[in-house]
Amino acid sequence: MQIILLEKVQNVGDLGEVVKVRQGYARNFLIPQGKAKRATPENLKMLEEKRSELERLAADRLTQAQERAAKLEGVSVQITQKAGVDGRLFGSVTNVDIVEALAGLGHTVEKAMVRMPDGPLKHVGEFPLTIALHADAIAHINVHVLGDTTGVQAG
Repeated sequence: MQIILLEKVQNVGDLGEVVKVRQGYARNFLIPQGKAKRATPENLKMLEEKRSELERLAADRLTQAQERAAKLEGVSVQITQKAGVDGRLFGSVTNVDIVEALAGLGHTVEKAMVRMPDGPLKHVGEFPLTIALHADAIAHINVHVLGDTTGVQAG
């Protein structure tokens, strides 16, 4: 399906580009999120008329994301979970837990922004993670997972 991007989308293209993507990706994600429109002659004409306004809005969003990334850069959060004596967690630390911990520190992040390349954290320790606030604004944080062994019996 041919679409016009209304903002930069990672691994797809930049603002104003006409790209071909899978139909489901366009219909279920890009178009409802307001990131793209169908590539019709009317929409192409509308894009040319509003290009400067869209570019200004995209620049404003990028600036805000970069400011938030600067505040978030290097932040450390501590999350305590029940753990066994060997350091393995009962359950795991997910992106939702990290979002809640960051919210407790006054940082608002969406769970989709938390990048966990190895999946949920399942051991006690320190883990460096990235928060993608924008396609061009990424912050690095440290997550300290502490084990709570109260009530856990060995053997």
